[in-house]
Amino acid sequence: MSELRLSSEKRLRVFSGRGYPELAEEVASDLGIAVTPTSAYDFANGEIFVRFEESVRGSDAFVIQSHAAPVNKQIMEQLIMVDALKRASAKRITVVAPFYGYARQDKKHRGREPISARLMADLFKAAGADRLMVVDLHTSQIQGFFDGPVDHLFALPLLTNYVGSKVDRNNLTIVSPDSGRVRVAERWSDLMGGCPIAFIHKTRDPRIPNEATIGRIVGDVKGRTAVVIDDMIDTAGTIVKAVDACIDAGASEVIVAATHGVLSGPASDRLKNSGATEVVMTNTLPIPEDRRFDKLTVLSIAPLLARAIREVFEDGSVTSLFDGHS
Repeated sequence: MSELRLSSEKRLRVFSGRGYPELAEEVASDLGIAVTPTSAYDFANGEIFVRFEESVRGSDAFVIQSHAAPVNKQIMEQLIMVDALKRASAKRITVVAPFYGYARQDKKHRGREPISARLMADLFKAAGADRLMVVDLHTSQIQGFFDGPVDHLFALPLLTNYVGSKVDRNNLTIVSPDSGRVRVAERWSDLMGGCPIAFIHKTRDPRIPNEATIGRIVGDVKGRTAVVIDDMIDTAGTIVKAVDACIDAGASEVIVAATHGVLSGPASDRLKNSGATEVVMTNTLPIPEDRRFDKLTVLSIAPLLARAIREVFEDGSVTSLFDGHS
């Protein structure tokens, strides 16, 4: 009597959208595999077509796409890739979005506004995603928007290890650009040996409606190295004002550290011309050469993503990647 043998061997596959293929290639290289060949192109009217060039049946699929500008196109392409994988019988599909688009629209500030971060999660679920993997969400509550596991990774150890190697930790103050980031500043402080923290208190001139005025430092930075931290830098207006406030308060040196370098519009020029001695970011988003400047340092997030993907694939533990400790 002949036997029917079913292979139980799992297959790990990494897929890349066109938004940031360099990061996907780096992650795949760290995993010791190649990115699965994919054909993708735009029709004349802007619609996107995707087809995988190899069988994906039964595979554990990780679809990497950072939601860089044009954000809507990158998101739609990733949704289409997930749908294609689902219809091609992939066993499990994990959406890897190092920068999660629309994360700042996580709640209603006024009536008749959307909660777009929730809509994003619903779209990925409807497309067929089983799991999300993201880095440094704007707010942690977004994890609850997706009906399934969410691997919320932190770039904190990567950033603190680098900054900690450059400064005297005994003469260091961590500065939050607003009161909403104080908890993140406290985590920085914990990993930097308990250094003091400060934050920028923003005020408004009642004579000038709808316009933020200058802020003041709450905390001591005089004669100290100030590290201004944030999750992302978009136009850099807020972070540069925070740098100026630190210098005005007597800081001897100011370093800027953030996970996501959105760098829209005048951001690079603002940072280049600011009083910061160094600006440190990760490569969750592509930073083209025309947006780079001499005092910019870009750290690779690929090893963290590769480690998390490997742990998920092997059903291992990723707890240390969630709590911000290495």
